[in-house]
Amino acid sequence: MNSQPHDHILKSHDEERRILLEEILRMGEIAASQLEAALDVVERRDGKAAERIIANDEEIDALELRVSHDAMKLALRGPLARDLREILAALRIASDIERIGDYASNIAKRSMALNLSPPLPHTRGLGSLGRLVVRQVRAVLQAYRDGDAMAAETIRADDAEIDAAYTGLFRELLTYMMEDPRVITPCTHLLFMAKNLERVGDHATNIAENIWFQEHGEGPMPPREKRDETSSAA
Repeated sequence: MNSQPHDHILKSHDEERRILLEEILRMGEIAASQLEAALDVVERRDGKAAERIIANDEEIDALELRVSHDAMKLALRGPLARDLREILAALRIASDIERIGDYASNIAKRSMALNLSPPLPHTRGLGSLGRLVVRQVRAVLQAYRDGDAMAAETIRADDAEIDAAYTGLFRELLTYMMEDPRVITPCTHLLFMAKNLERVGDHATNIAENIWFQEHGEGPMPPREKRDETSSAA
């Protein structure tokens, strides 16, 4: 019996899986770089660079469409349960990465409005929160590349650190606004930026949960700590 056609199908299937993985990782790298660039323009008050970040968001959107197309191609080959989990996880992860790109673009837009006010010292706090978030995004992309469910579980638990940093900055900004009403407008922009970063952390957590699903199926993940206390902040 000639096994060449079967071998060719398997090689083609593996190649398509590799391409899908590389597309998602490329998408994630662009989103992480966009996020880093957005935080940089907040510090440098660079409106032109902010405009470039906003324009670059289209590349992430285009990659998400390509991922959806390639995932559907794989699905139509009649995959096994493991393959179906990979395809479903890929689609969900691509969607989370697309939202991360959107939040980077939003931060860049807010930075342009922030530049209309005198500099605030609190951008340093935003930068610290942003570095935590970027580290989380890059770590979860590494876990996805490696198919590492244990690393994904650790990353998911680490979201509590982001929540705590966000809560601290939120309270600091509220206090500053109450003490000096003249800074309400720029501080409001910083509050929205901080919330964008906290949401990026949530999307990194979603990606971690989808890595777990890809590797283990629908089995429950361990409970995790949440430290976002802004809803009860006075």
